[in-house]
Amino acid sequence: MFVSASTNDPNVQRPPAVANGQASTQPSSTTNKLQEIQKSPDREPTFKDYVRVFSYASKWDIVVYIVVVFTSIGAGTALPLMNVIFGQLVGQFVGYFQEPPTVSRSDFERLLGRQSLYILGLFLGRFCLSYVNKFSFRMMGVRLSSAIRLHYLQCLFRQSIHVIDSMPPGAAANTVTTTANTLQIGLSEKLGVFFEYNGTVWTAIIIAFTWSWDLTLVTFSLVVFLLVVTGVLFPFAIKGLVGAIKAEAEANAVASEAFSGIRMLAACGAENRIVARYTYWVKEARRQNQTMAPFLALQLGFLFVGLYGTFGLAFWYGTKRIISGAIQDPGVIVVVLTSVMMVVISLERISTPLIAVAKATVAACEFLTVIDAPQPATGTIKGPDTIATGDIVLNDVVFAYPSRPHVKVLDGLNLRIEAGMKTAIVGPSGSGKSTIVGLILGWYSLREQYAIPKTVKKDMMKAGPKKGEEKSGAVDRSVDGDAGVIAKEAEPPVQLSGSISASCVALDDIELKWWRSQISLVQQDPFLFNDTIFHNVAHGLIGSPWENDPEERKRELVREACQESFADEFIDRLPKGYDTEVGDGGIKLSGGQRQRIAIARSIIRRPKILILDEATSAIDVKGEKIVQAALDRVAQNRTTITIAHRLSTIKNADRIIVLKEGRVAETGTHQSLLENESGVYYGLVYSQQMSLGTPAQASTEESEEDLDAVPTRKTNTAQFETDVSRQEPRVGNRNLFNSFGRLLKEQRAEWPFYAATFLAAMGAAAGTPLQAWLFGKVLGVFSLQGDELRHESEFWSMMWLVLAIGVGMSYFCQAYISIYVSCRIGAIYKEQYFRAILFQKTCFFDQEENSQGALSSRISSDPKLLEELVGLNGPSS
Repeated sequence: MFVSASTNDPNVQRPPAVANGQASTQPSSTTNKLQEIQKSPDREPTFKDYVRVFSYASKWDIVVYIVVVFTSIGAGTALPLMNVIFGQLVGQFVGYFQEPPTVSRSDFERLLGRQSLYILGLFLGRFCLSYVNKFSFRMMGVRLSSAIRLHYLQCLFRQSIHVIDSMPPGAAANTVTTTANTLQIGLSEKLGVFFEYNGTVWTAIIIAFTWSWDLTLVTFSLVVFLLVVTGVLFPFAIKGLVGAIKAEAEANAVASEAFSGIRMLAACGAENRIVARYTYWVKEARRQNQTMAPFLALQLGFLFVGLYGTFGLAFWYGTKRIISGAIQDPGVIVVVLTSVMMVVISLERISTPLIAVAKATVAACEFLTVIDAPQPATGTIKGPDTIATGDIVLNDVVFAYPSRPHVKVLDGLNLRIEAGMKTAIVGPSGSGKSTIVGLILGWYSLREQYAIPKTVKKDMMKAGPKKGEEKSGAVDRSVDGDAGVIAKEAEPPVQLSGSISASCVALDDIELKWWRSQISLVQQDPFLFNDTIFHNVAHGLIGSPWENDPEERKRELVREACQESFADEFIDRLPKGYDTEVGDGGIKLSGGQRQRIAIARSIIRRPKILILDEATSAIDVKGEKIVQAALDRVAQNRTTITIAHRLSTIKNADRIIVLKEGRVAETGTHQSLLENESGVYYGLVYSQQMSLGTPAQASTEESEEDLDAVPTRKTNTAQFETDVSRQEPRVGNRNLFNSFGRLLKEQRAEWPFYAATFLAAMGAAAGTPLQAWLFGKVLGVFSLQGDELRHESEFWSMMWLVLAIGVGMSYFCQAYISIYVSCRIGAIYKEQYFRAILFQKTCFFDQEENSQGALSSRISSDPKLLEELVGLNGPSS
């Protein structure tokens, strides 16, 4: 009977009596939370985030860390001790070769033998300590990185779907790969280098002050200068670094999203538009990296000016002290000078680990934003305290999505889904059908909503859109271009209210994991893992009583489920049967075949509730028939909820609920609802008949397809895809020299920059032999006396200054040009690399090595390796 007109039907919705004050209200705390969602909460990385990563270390990890910290310091201590030995040797050499000699031949040979043994002992000790700390730090870095990645994924999977939806596409994959690698580098060898050179610095300072405190103070003036220069330039470099990391993350998100929907992208012909979006963020990353170039180059140039200039200053002042008689042994000057030089060099070496730690701090913040995000409240009631075979009731539900808190999706919805019956929910697009599924599954909650903060720097928050950004289609991030949505954002957020219960128990009080184990879902576009058919179906046993059964028993259950879903008809025709690989996302199978495997996976656990969310809408009309037959079979003897656009699939439903604007407009059976020609359901049926043809025509078209014919056609498709997968990719004959030569040839426009870099590198490299030559001249000066000693010391001190300026300018030019060019070339090849992948044939993406994850990783890491090849490689890089 037609019941939609009855005033006693509790499912027929009426507008809430707002005027009478009967509308449900929400606590102010929830309102505030909803208002905060659109503010895009931000989180600034701090050093506390980096330190917190060590909380993931076990007791033995902490013990190992403590041990290797001391071994690192010990390895660093060995180098300054060499200065003492070298200074003593210099003093003995000067005394032995001057006229008249002050050291006898026997004393000289005895001292030389003893000092050689000391050098050998220091070498062996440093070698052993360095090996231990390098190996241990790397091992600990891997362990900590693995631990925080695991915890990150655990916390991410505990979040509500709306929280995951708030993250950029590909953000999670980028975090557990690229970001995790950055964090691991900052926790392993680089950290060991930091402690090692700290040991070198402090030991060298102690030795220098012990041998001559006044000469050490004079020499240390340049160290203070370098610290000031680094303190001024380093923040600017870090600012560019953070900006580059964020831009690269956006580019990786675009790439990951494109690879996940590559076939749809090709079908729409949107490759060039996606390339434009990707190129925008690549260019932004290049711009941010290039802003670091002058600051890093200045830092490197000043470093070597100070390094070589300190030699001249120490030599000039030390000679004055020798003339005045305050210093008797020239070896003192050598010990102090080499110790202070070691401090300068070690401070420069420490800058590289500091940069790695700064990157690791940003990476740790990326992990902790998800880990620290509030976990959704979950109940504790589960079987046998409750059952999943009772009615599901939605009472006066008002809901809006967190991403659009101003747009009301459900408006005071009252709905009852009766146990053991086939209930179909239909309605126009946007009426709230799939939203009901999300609420029943616990993807969304009627409690407070929140979003994961973004990791930013304060300075970045002040930056507005770049010039031309408003005109670029590549940066269009609007979810809705509709002016009505923009107008709604000026209104207060929708206040969530209402309740959802199952078997007379509030859904919020039921343990979410147990509740979901009672439900199976078949969606419009089923997802299959890049695994065999058997394992894809067997994944449905997770959380069921048969989860830990032997594989033989699981194979029996898989076969039964596939038979029930009609999937066995095409699986048995495959060469490898149930052990056939389905490809990335199941791409090696047709849509109907993927859908039947998804149905088998959903029913293998024998769920109490089966939800079919437009399970046949993505399949052609002919293929829909066999899938619908499978759905009708598996829907027996369980509560079934069907969301459908194709109304022909729900004719046999026990009850049909029609939604309109977030409320129930009608309820009844297919026949009873068709009796009301002014009803919403009748209008939907009429609209579909007009678009598909008359009912008679539709019936004729459907009758032409026999159930037995469908598997035969699908078998041909599967066989074709199997043949394609067997094709071997053709790889050209490439080697290092050919590839590098081609790179140089393609970048002919950059040859002038490479020539300038080459000349600058030659000038920088000449500094080391010139330094050795000058040092030999200095040792000869110590044998002079009086005015001749003073004159020669002033001359060679000026030569040290000239060498310092020349080498400093060479390093500045080399660093600036190489960083600038490497960023430029890296951006060019990133864009070309992405474009080349995007325009590959479809069979390219069917290969296992070209899965979405593999391509996302390669597009992120390969250009980085290229930048390292053509860019600055050295202590400062």
